[in-house]
Amino acid sequence: MLKGKKIVIGVTGGIAAYKACDITSSLKKLGAEINVIMTESATHFVNPQTFQALSQNPVTVDMFDTPRYWDIEHISLAQKADLILVAPATANIIGKVINGIADDMLSTTIMASTAKVVFAPAMNTKMYLNPIVQNNIEGLKALGYAFIDPASGRLACGELGVGKLCEVEKIIVYVTELLSMEADLKGKKLLITAGPTIEAIDPVRYLTNHSTGKMGYAIAEAAHGRGAEVTLISGPTNLKPPAGMEFIRVNTAEEMYDRVLENFEENDIIIKSAAVADYRPEATHPQKMKKQDDDLYIKLVRNPDILMELGKRKGNKYLVGFAAETNDIIEYAKNKLKKKNLDLIVANDLTEEGAGFGKDTNVVYLIDSKEDTTKLDKMTKLEVAHKVLDKIVKSI
Repeated sequence: MLKGKKIVIGVTGGIAAYKACDITSSLKKLGAEINVIMTESATHFVNPQTFQALSQNPVTVDMFDTPRYWDIEHISLAQKADLILVAPATANIIGKVINGIADDMLSTTIMASTAKVVFAPAMNTKMYLNPIVQNNIEGLKALGYAFIDPASGRLACGELGVGKLCEVEKIIVYVTELLSMEADLKGKKLLITAGPTIEAIDPVRYLTNHSTGKMGYAIAEAAHGRGAEVTLISGPTNLKPPAGMEFIRVNTAEEMYDRVLENFEENDIIIKSAAVADYRPEATHPQKMKKQDDDLYIKLVRNPDILMELGKRKGNKYLVGFAAETNDIIEYAKNKLKKKNLDLIVANDLTEEGAGFGKDTNVVYLIDSKEDTTKLDKMTKLEVAHKVLDKIVKSI
């Protein structure tokens, strides 16, 4: 399955280093060529000879070891790697990379490589949740580095919480899917919308919804990773814009309508995952409205229906819509599919556990223009994103 793929596994100093042995063995059995780089600290947990036996390649620790080949070793490994997997990844290596520090073989190789780098963190709960570490992780994600989130449970230090290295099986699945994925969207231009819109009542108050933008951002990240040229138009979120794409920030439904139409013609595939407000206040007060003794009535007027307008203009473009419902999911989604001339609709039940706004997971139905329906059980939003893109690729 991974025959011919070249993977560099970086092992850093943590009690979970022994699990890297299973990772190395599993990826080797799948046909990958494995080179292991250990930090000095990692050698206190696992002997380098163990990884040498499992990978059937020499293990690198010291930058200043006598070179085994004529070329500069960290450059050689960096250039030939299809993927660099750092497992376990300590706070130390994460901090080094985000700050551009290259003072050992592993950090130097990462800096010298253009390959995809994946970190699988493992550390004490308090350390993992430390704002400095979290900021470092978010900073690396924004630069295009990938992370396999740690699991929760009892840690080696005796504490309960998040910080355990993700299960080896899940790491193997993640790496396998990542390396098996072709750049099947290369040459395609995707326009993706994400997040909520906000509709001002006065300078202090506004109408909005619970959308966090996570689903749309995951689709943008997945599409970019599959070679697409991506334009992401986003309402207000707390998410950092994914790296490597055009990013357009909007606030209101009317602003999103204008930006989408401006970018519509130049894109091949349009994915409307934003939760756009259907209504806005008829009037926005220039000053803060003061509280009165009586009830307050605000007249709302319709916002433009972006998806309906795109359906009218679609032509040969591929158009995807989203439907977040609380009842009669399939019926409402199919009606929306037909009414708005969509090629695909992604529908979910906001009342279902693990689905909907603000979650890192989702449970959705994919319904195509023939009304063929596929249910995707609970998975991460990035996994859902790839399933949606798989469906699109098969249809275009």
